[in-house]
Amino acid sequence: MATEVVIAQTTIDDEGKAKALARGAVEGRLAACAHIDAPFTAVYRWMDAIETAQEWRISYKTTTDRLPDLAAWVAQQHPYDVPEFITLPVTGGSEEYLSWVVEETTAP
Repeated sequence: MATEVVIAQTTIDDEGKAKALARGAVEGRLAACAHIDAPFTAVYRWMDAIETAQEWRISYKTTTDRLPDLAAWVAQQHPYDVPEFITLPVTGGSEEYLSWVVEETTAP
């Protein structure tokens, strides 16, 4: 497959905002789908302090072609000063599913 499928992830501290970030990316065809994980506890260093927060992880299924647009959109929509945005390679999967991801992220 010429276009590679990837998973991009971000986190946020509000379930409603997580749903908005997931839905907006799918509506904009930046991702074929997005999964929101149950809330978890995040522990991190920020501004020289150890912080603890409840967050939701959003996992976007998208393509390398759409990744720059998704990254820019998340950066614009996300309220954090430095939002997490990482990508994970998809090294395999059913050809039907991978093709569906490509189809759903291609502008009509």
